[in-house]
Amino acid sequence: MSDQSYEPLLLNRKNTSKTLDETIERCIGEFGWAQLLQSVLVSLSWVFDAQQTFISVFTDTHAVNEWSLQKQGVSSVLSGLPASSFFIGCLIGGLVLSTLADTKLGRKNMLVFSCLVMSIAGTITSISTNIWIYSFLRFLSGFGRATIGTCALVLSTELVGNQWRGQVGIIGFVCFTIGFLSLPIIAFLNKESSWRVLYLWTCLPTILYSILVHFLVCESPRWLYVRGNKEEFVSTLKSITTRSSLTLSFFDSFFEFEDQEHDNNLNESSTINLYSAIKMLIEKNWAFRRLILVMLVGFGIGMVYYGMPLGVGNLPFNLYLSVTLNALSELPASIVTFFLIGKLTRKKSLLVFAMLSGICSIGCVIVQNDDFKVLQMGFELFSFFSACTCFNVLLIYTVELFPTCVRNSAVSMVRQALVLGGAISPMLVAFGRKNRWFSYGVFGICIAICGLFVLCLPETKGRTLSDTMDEEEYKESVFVC
Repeated sequence: MSDQSYEPLLLNRKNTSKTLDETIERCIGEFGWAQLLQSVLVSLSWVFDAQQTFISVFTDTHAVNEWSLQKQGVSSVLSGLPASSFFIGCLIGGLVLSTLADTKLGRKNMLVFSCLVMSIAGTITSISTNIWIYSFLRFLSGFGRATIGTCALVLSTELVGNQWRGQVGIIGFVCFTIGFLSLPIIAFLNKESSWRVLYLWTCLPTILYSILVHFLVCESPRWLYVRGNKEEFVSTLKSITTRSSLTLSFFDSFFEFEDQEHDNNLNESSTINLYSAIKMLIEKNWAFRRLILVMLVGFGIGMVYYGMPLGVGNLPFNLYLSVTLNALSELPASIVTFFLIGKLTRKKSLLVFAMLSGICSIGCVIVQNDDFKVLQMGFELFSFFSACTCFNVLLIYTVELFPTCVRNSAVSMVRQALVLGGAISPMLVAFGRKNRWFSYGVFGICIAICGLFVLCLPETKGRTLSDTMDEEEYKESVFVC
């Protein structure tokens, strides 16, 4: 649809109360118990996501020892294979599965599928007989895990109104921190048991959780509408609304107006095939530009977010205490994001915290005297805290930058950029053992430079979510003008 034909339709939508955005806002704008239950249930998936992401810290070394690889003299090569396999699985899974949530499966079904693949692979991991089977199952676990965070974030934010979108997104980040911090507790309680037990304790509850999500969680009403499933769209809105005054006649009158627009956009939305979401992002110049810019920002943030905890061993500080403090830094970062997300603009938040993270990271290089090791640790923690805050804001910002028909794919691509930055950071940490400029110096410079790309993106604070590419393109032209 051309801009000329679409503009009157958008103006018509603006002047009538019967629009999709206004209908959803009217139904779920007031945050009630139904939305809270849905948001918490969906966000709990981040707990299991974090557990499988960091479980290698407590299992891989014991597994290597059990298979006597230490005696074979090849432990330096093979001991890192399971963790590497997991992150390779995350990268491939993100590329293969990312568009399914926008197309065939939807947000909820994709979340259930991802959790089941991750948890079943993890459960079978507990009966591995050698390093090769163990690594392959870790690859499968990472493959399934790749889209959990993306689906959970997109689904939870699409179930609530504009006023609560940012705050609901933070619930998932808090759950991820809880999952990370739960691992040492579970590992300590099972320290006399085999490493295999740890996989059972973390994966079996995930299978149960997947069943609960299937029966208790609603699909995104926006995705249902874009896919043309009007009946389920109406029933979903009615099930989570806090307003009993919304009757079936209200929805009937709404569809009388929306049918014309939906028919015009049917070819774009409800007939999307497996990889057309990515194709749409590439073909539209504004969408491709946004995607590249936000991925560049994500690359810099990911390098610091994943690299900082790996590099604390290069500092003159207790390793175990340093790792614990880094894990705890995620919680205040989520809290800060929760309170600031409704007040500060997305661009300003990302820019400020990216600059702070970069400055503090470089501070770890400048201050190298062991007499100031507490100051060095302070720089490292604040740099990681700022990167965590950037991480949280970036994902919420990405949700708001792209319309419903490609939103899950766009968020998934940004998460892959974050993981790619994290994949490079271990090499920099290794080089940084002799010269910190190769680790903390590069971290600081990279996140600062990548953070500047946010200046080329539009501000989204307070804007309603778009559902089609044409609708977002019209908004883009309005803001540019």
